[in-house]
Amino acid sequence: MRELRVARAEKIADDIHLFELRDLAGADLPAFTSGAHVTLVAPSGDERKYSLCNDPLERDVYVIAVKREANGRGGSLSMCERLKEGDTIKVSDPKNDFELAPSPAGYTFIAGGIGVTPLLSMARYLISSGGPSFKLFYLTRNPSSTAFLNELKQPEFAGKVIIHHDQGVVDDAYDLWPALEKPKGHVYCCGPRGLMDAVRDMTGHWSTSAVHFEAFADGSTPRPEDLPFTVRLQSTGEALDVPVGVSILEALRTHGHPVPSSCESGSCGSCRTTLVSGDVDHRDFVLTPGEHSTNIMVCVSRGRGGEVVIDV
Repeated sequence: MRELRVARAEKIADDIHLFELRDLAGADLPAFTSGAHVTLVAPSGDERKYSLCNDPLERDVYVIAVKREANGRGGSLSMCERLKEGDTIKVSDPKNDFELAPSPAGYTFIAGGIGVTPLLSMARYLISSGGPSFKLFYLTRNPSSTAFLNELKQPEFAGKVIIHHDQGVVDDAYDLWPALEKPKGHVYCCGPRGLMDAVRDMTGHWSTSAVHFEAFADGSTPRPEDLPFTVRLQSTGEALDVPVGVSILEALRTHGHPVPSSCESGSCGSCRTTLVSGDVDHRDFVLTPGEHSTNIMVCVSRGRGGEVVIDV
């Protein structure tokens, strides 16, 4: 990680803060591609991953937007409440698990809330580079909670962006079906679980290679239905307890079993592991239904109690 200077720290929407990060000496930063993220050490000491939302052609700055999660584990709270202009922060080199694939036929971007950040970087890049056409559907609750609202109303985005506010009313949700009914180009979706599940359902007739998801979920964040369970390693017979609030990936690491991983939110596929047996709640956005009986993403998916046997 390298020390970067906070050149700008500003609240840009309800509970959303923007940070511009620059080299201490003003030098160019390591290059990135749209869809990339960085890992940083928040003032709380927690490591957090944030998508870069600026144009990759801008080499002198990384721009991130952070949503203040009052019920989170403290990382975003410390970013929004304690990180100020002029401070320094440790930041990793960029990494991309949500790469923009070549698509002469264009792109459909679907963002929910703070999920707009990687898609904004993609949109900015396509505009500045003269790339293929795109349409961005940006779905939020209301104008005050919509990051980058004024920017997306600027002339360069005219005809390319649809912003919809549902006011939290289910019946006012935007109908995405007309945009997804006929497969064309590539779809990129980032936002809440409900939105991504809906997009996945509506793109079931698309090629799986043309539909891409990025989730911000933490695999260790418990759900009301979670139960403790046991993971058994087929090769050694070792049994590991996986309590509520701990992912299989974390349990494996704790007991000295490293597993490749990257996003740790069930959307990149890096931690795909062979599933031998067990009743599993699959929570990823990578596996097809036909793969659920033989594979598991250990960063987010869990057993429904009892025992899950895997081959690592």
